[in-house]
Amino acid sequence: MMYHEPVLMKESIEGLNIRPDGIYVDLTYGGGGHAREILKHLRNGRLYAFDVDSDAGVNVITDKRFEFIRGNFRYVSNFLRYRKVNAIDGALADLGVSSHHLDDAGRGFSFRFDSTLDMRMNQEADLSAMTIINSYGKDELVRVFRGYGEVKNVEKLTEKIIASRTGKEIKTSGELIEAMGECVPRDGRHKYLARVFQALRIEVNDEINSLKDMIIAVTGLLAERGRLCIITYHSLEDRLVKNYFRSGNFEGVQESDIYGNRTVPFKQVSKGAITPGEGEIKRNNRSRSARLRIAERIHI
Repeated sequence: MMYHEPVLMKESIEGLNIRPDGIYVDLTYGGGGHAREILKHLRNGRLYAFDVDSDAGVNVITDKRFEFIRGNFRYVSNFLRYRKVNAIDGALADLGVSSHHLDDAGRGFSFRFDSTLDMRMNQEADLSAMTIINSYGKDELVRVFRGYGEVKNVEKLTEKIIASRTGKEIKTSGELIEAMGECVPRDGRHKYLARVFQALRIEVNDEINSLKDMIIAVTGLLAERGRLCIITYHSLEDRLVKNYFRSGNFEGVQESDIYGNRTVPFKQVSKGAITPGEGEIKRNNRSRSARLRIAERIHI
């Protein structure tokens, strides 16, 4: 299956500082672009790749140094320790939704198609966007659209959706957009819809909590001087990664031990976020909002 060109390839591979005999994890396998590049730098090392989406299994690499694990990266520690892997030298996560998902009308990720409101990365999961739209109460919908999409007229939007679903389920993206009515501004229509669909996708896949669980799990797995590289695409994700790398917690609160030493598990390798150059943005528009942060494990 066709996936997007990997974003910030050179920068993320350099950021991993790959040892030929090291153990590495691609946390978001997708089309396997980053994984193939990591393997080029390994000799006797090992690469484990995770993806919860069954579509990713079509692109699995045949290589004795490689293993694909179909599972949520939030459980990376459990999966690896079951394989007797207790420490790794680096991990890479390319977050967000791929062009493969956006271009597949049947998956329901994009408002470009009038398709069933699905948005499940794991197609065996119970919760879909349709379930959220038709069963969540007003407070729950406000939480989703405000918290995950930063939608401004969220109160009016939720009222319109609840009124429209009374007596008839909202089943497709087209029906959802129709239900929103005048809540969708003429100027900035694309950005508004993107925020609404992003919020639904994040809720369906529990992306924020999964990200937090993954970062904590990887922190516990990384060997001293092991690297964690994370590529984000929106401010909610980036803020969590930035806070954790700087302070060791997701709130960004600086904490110290009884001797006044800062208790931070990482040293930041890059000063701030690394962003794509104009050349990459021209080749791959998806990279426009990408931000790469790299940190090295310390204080084992």
